[in-house]
Amino acid sequence: MFGLGWTEMMVIGIVALIVVGPEDLPQMFRQVGKFTGKARAMAREFSKAMNDAADQSGVNEINKTIRAAANPSKFGTDQLKKATGLGPETTKLSEERKASKEKFSKIAAEKAEARKAAEAAASAPPAVEADVPAHVDHEPDPELFDHEPDPEPAPVAAEPKADRT
Repeated sequence: MFGLGWTEMMVIGIVALIVVGPEDLPQMFRQVGKFTGKARAMAREFSKAMNDAADQSGVNEINKTIRAAANPSKFGTDQLKKATGLGPETTKLSEERKASKEKFSKIAAEKAEARKAAEAAASAPPAVEADVPAHVDHEPDPELFDHEPDPEPAPVAAEPKADRT
């Protein structure tokens, strides 16, 4: 109600118990309850009277009219825009973007076809006609393939370890 938590209410109750005393405390709480009940009833009555006065003066009707004017579909501005051809600037931009997208897509498709054709031409085996016999009848020249492998490198001497004690 007043934004008080249980701890604050408990502190208030303990202070009231000490100040008022245990004999008069129930009567005091009863009086506080009656007072808050009367205050709530008066606030409710005041709110109801204000709402009734607003209804009688036509404020609710004005409020409905303002809300309808703020809503374009209820006020008919969408039909007016269609009839006059006026619209947001974004419709023009979206048409321009669509045209440029189609243009770029066409260019990209052409380049992709050219790239695929170039890759196909590069991966095809060359059509070279050479005088190479289909099969060789002699052994390869042993001098071309008879060589000794390179000697392995000598191991590097390890550095002396420092005494870590």
